[in-house]
Amino acid sequence: MKCALAIQTLRRADRVIKEMQLRGIDWSDELRSDVQKAIQQVLQERMDNYIDLRLKQLEQAEVLDRRNGRYVRHLLTELGDLELHVPRTRTFSACAVLRRYARRAYRLDQVILAAFVLGLSTRKVGKVLLAILGEEISPSTVSQVAKTLDVAVASFHRRPLNGTYWALLLDGVVISRKTGAGALKRPVLVALGIRPDGRKEILDYRLAVAESEAAWEHFLTDLQARGLTAEQLKVIVVDGGVGLLAALPTVYPRVPVQRCWVHKIRNCQERCRKADWPAMKKDLHRIMYAGNRTRARHAARRFADRWAPLYPTIVQSLRQDLDSLLAFFLFDDPTWRKATRSTNAIERRFREVRRRTRPMGVFSDQTSMDRILFAIFTHENSSQGVTTPFLLLTQNS
Repeated sequence: MKCALAIQTLRRADRVIKEMQLRGIDWSDELRSDVQKAIQQVLQERMDNYIDLRLKQLEQAEVLDRRNGRYVRHLLTELGDLELHVPRTRTFSACAVLRRYARRAYRLDQVILAAFVLGLSTRKVGKVLLAILGEEISPSTVSQVAKTLDVAVASFHRRPLNGTYWALLLDGVVISRKTGAGALKRPVLVALGIRPDGRKEILDYRLAVAESEAAWEHFLTDLQARGLTAEQLKVIVVDGGVGLLAALPTVYPRVPVQRCWVHKIRNCQERCRKADWPAMKKDLHRIMYAGNRTRARHAARRFADRWAPLYPTIVQSLRQDLDSLLAFFLFDDPTWRKATRSTNAIERRFREVRRRTRPMGVFSDQTSMDRILFAIFTHENSSQGVTTPFLLLTQNS
């Protein structure tokens, strides 16, 4: 094959591969084999030359050393698996020639990691790459590549929150993890910030034992210490959890709290008879969609007059929470009112978490949970045009 014979360097090999991919040329078995052999030959020659040069340098320095056979190493590339016989001496090997590679090519690691981040399970990544590589990547291989996320995860949890955020949305999602006592459901505390330009960013998340006051207080205190101060926040939106509501006065005592309307309506529906629900829902919407705070209070008064005889507990709950249900009226902009009257922005991201984690069943450990959540949330941030620290893959071996 002409293209195979023309390959004298790895740079040339990369260029040939890219040109064929751009032209949509199919990698037939014969062509794939020829190009693999050409790349393999170039690598073998470079490793042999590397050993010869080093031995000469050591001889000139009067250092004793000699060849000590070869060992097999598999290199997984865009064209499939290459079996290389790496020469070595008594004191070093030619592995340095492959410094841009670990067991897989650097670019291939990036492809695997990108597929993982975009939501493919470890099993699906291998199947998707089968058409490109001519062989399937094992789930364990994908998991090993995913471990490179750990540095990025740690950086994400520590990064300064130097941006300006007008609204802070807080909520939790429950996922399962394997333990010695079996599968346990554990909440993940999540904080989402809305910037002045309306962009939404997952600021951080934390795996917790429970949505307790102590867990929320520790999480919020860390956010505050990293730069999320009360001075910049106009409102905090919550779902109404007891632990979270108890923690907020300690960390952010002067920031108005908005109770989530979606959760409130859902709670009312659970206590209302099915026949009465359509009418009650309309009355609740009249409060939520009122033109201003005064009109909302008038609508709430009419709601109480109508439903108190039938549902006194619902009316009492609404009266107790009314001030926090109307906090979003501090914004004049309808877009901001919509964004801050519920925790829907977080709920949408939770749906992605559930979609991504459902095929996995139960997580094997906390680290794997952390990686998946990081991958999902940073991808969501990226879709909003918000950049967050991400690991740049480097291979030194």
